[in-house]
Amino acid sequence: MHEDAISRDHLQRLTWIVSAATAFFVLWGVWRYGIAAAAAEAWPAWLLEMMGLFTGAGLLTLSLLWGLIFWQRRAAALSASGPRMSVAELYALSPRAFEHFVAELFERRGYAVEVRGRAGDLGVDLALTRADGRRAIVQCKRYRHQVGPDVVRELFGTMVHERAYHGFLVTTAEISDAARQWAADKPITLIDGAALAGLSDDLRA
Repeated sequence: MHEDAISRDHLQRLTWIVSAATAFFVLWGVWRYGIAAAAAEAWPAWLLEMMGLFTGAGLLTLSLLWGLIFWQRRAAALSASGPRMSVAELYALSPRAFEHFVAELFERRGYAVEVRGRAGDLGVDLALTRADGRRAIVQCKRYRHQVGPDVVRELFGTMVHERAYHGFLVTTAEISDAARQWAADKPITLIDGAALAGLSDDLRA
């Protein structure tokens, strides 16, 4: 993932660490300026100065860390609530831009992606390779009209020809019930416009 913000797991870990450090700092403050306040009057000046520096540095550091945490959480909240690409916006992409858009979605899911979409591609717009070496293919259909079973049958034939373990049909259009039924018992994943618009949220990070 090409993200500027730190990951959710790292943010959670940082929050726990800073919370523990804050609790320790509060206990230190209660002891130094409450329980031990009277005894501190007899301490050497250099020790009091060191403790004052420690207290000031700790307060500044914790303030900066909490500021970072709140900034990161706000950034994550704004990202999560931001607008996704609509189906109309996806359809407005050029055919080549649409293929690269879909390619990035698969890259973010750990696939190695080869963009093939060009004349003579034999029905393969994207060739995918998983970490275990298994291959899959993707057909990108930037359509307005409903996709029927003939398109899915074509994809399946291409899978057999390419010896791919799985096939993906990614389209900006709706997919008919007949097409879904035809693909139901086959290693094919169908992603229609509405689903793709939801997945497009991945690219805003």
